[in-house]
Amino acid sequence: MSANQLAVTIDDISEANAPAIYVKDGLKPFLQAVKEEVSSQVPDLTTAKGRARIASLAKKVSDSKVAVEKPGRDYLRRLKEMPKVVEVELKEFVDAMNALRDETRKPLTDWEAAEQARKDKHVDEIQSIKDMTVFEATPAAAHVAQLIADLEAVEINDAWEEFLPEAAQVKDETLARLRALLAERTKYEAEQAELVRLRAEAEAQALRDRDAEIARVAAEQARLQAEQQAQAERDAAARREQELLDQAAATQRAAAQAALDAEAAAERQRLQLELQAEQARTAAAQAEASRVAAEQRAEQDRLAAIRRQEEAVEQARLDEVARANAAADEILRQQQERQADVAHKSKILGEAKQALIGMNISEELAKAIVLKIARGEVPHITIQF
Repeated sequence: MSANQLAVTIDDISEANAPAIYVKDGLKPFLQAVKEEVSSQVPDLTTAKGRARIASLAKKVSDSKVAVEKPGRDYLRRLKEMPKVVEVELKEFVDAMNALRDETRKPLTDWEAAEQARKDKHVDEIQSIKDMTVFEATPAAAHVAQLIADLEAVEINDAWEEFLPEAAQVKDETLARLRALLAERTKYEAEQAELVRLRAEAEAQALRDRDAEIARVAAEQARLQAEQQAQAERDAAARREQELLDQAAATQRAAAQAALDAEAAAERQRLQLELQAEQARTAAAQAEASRVAAEQRAEQDRLAAIRRQEEAVEQARLDEVARANAAADEILRQQQERQADVAHKSKILGEAKQALIGMNISEELAKAIVLKIARGEVPHITIQF
């Protein structure tokens, strides 16, 4: 039994000393004390006083039980309610500390978000340069040339910050791929123009051959028809002549008249044949005119294709000259900026050195001090350029 428990009796148990009493084996001393008090007395059951004493001892045991149990039950109820109070208090404390943590870190969080947004912007712009070589379908040479011009207009300067080397490399690589694609597409389109010209010439030649064949067939048919008609007329004339000879004896006038009729018919037939021959010549002339017109159209298409090809080549050459001039200007500008920066830094370093010399420091030592500061080898001291 602890010192506190030795000083406490059952009647002294209260809410104040409950935490020290209601612990493991904490109630055994009280149980032992009650046992000892009860067992130390042996009342006589044969007397009314003895029996009353036993009843009194039993009641005291019961009262002692209640005296110990009631504060214990009250203490136990408080213990059961305590986790809820602790949980509420802890939640309020944790929520307040989380809010304080977030508020304390907010400047850094905002800076990190802005920094990430800045980096994402540069990454997206670099990706957009890379995407200039991605096409859903094979592009035309003019479209590739426009992409090259657009990309060449993109400035690679200090605005790219730490992404400047990557942006410059991606731009150069993308330009190289686009220029290779431009050369490929220009060559392909020139070849396609040449194929169009060759097809036009082939179609014109086929048209000329067809028209010539039509004219030849028409002329041949007209000649055969004229020969057949002439032969038929000759056969008819021979028959008529034989009939006239047979009838000559009957009447000279009839024969003479028949001869005149035959001559008139022959003349009409001759005129008809000459008309057909003239029509055949006219058809042949028209066919020749169609052939010449087709040749002229083919030649015009060929010259137009050559002219378009020459214009495309000349435009590509002018674009390349413009790009080279722009690149040369950019190199010159960067060189001038570097020279100006070197001159500016040399001036600042010289002024710093002179200031140190003015403090009775040797020129060699002053120069060494300034160079160390400029290279960042002296902690907490910098030179503002």
